[in-house]
Amino acid sequence: MKTGMKVLIGIGILVLLIAGVFISTYNKLVNFDESIKASWAQVENVLQRRSDLIPNLVNTVKGYAKHEKEIFENVANARAALLGAKTIDDKAKAAGAMDTAIGRLLAIAENYPQLKANENFMALQDELAGTENRIAVERMRYNEVVQAYNITVRRFPANMIAGMYGFKQKEVYFKAEEKAKTVPEVKF
Repeated sequence: MKTGMKVLIGIGILVLLIAGVFISTYNKLVNFDESIKASWAQVENVLQRRSDLIPNLVNTVKGYAKHEKEIFENVANARAALLGAKTIDDKAKAAGAMDTAIGRLLAIAENYPQLKANENFMALQDELAGTENRIAVERMRYNEVVQAYNITVRRFPANMIAGMYGFKQKEVYFKAEEKAKTVPEVKF
């Protein structure tokens, strides 16, 4: 075999390897992008479930806590903001506001022993607790997929391919609120 033929075969193999890496990396980026969309859709599903439970919980509490108008308004406003949010960032912020509003709503229940003993309230509170756990799990999964995607987009050679096709880092992560980072004071 001639030297020229060996060089052509070598170049051909090199071109095939580069094309294989390119195709594989591009497909990985597309898979991650779709995984992020699917993960976010699941976060939205559980947020919607929580939004659907809230009116029932609020109505149950309203019967016992008629003078807690501000808390009910905060819950209603947070729910409306969540349902009206368009971007992922806006939805994440609205979900945080809903977390705060629900926390305050459940905190006032402590002041009403009859409410805490109400079967409807207890069932709704259990449903809500289960939904909150689902939200936490889905947020964690979303963050994991976004993290894996962001790592891939920043690594060589994927960063070159990502740049050519407009794959950019995702900025939205679910994080703990600042007040959640402070240790609560427990007094006896």
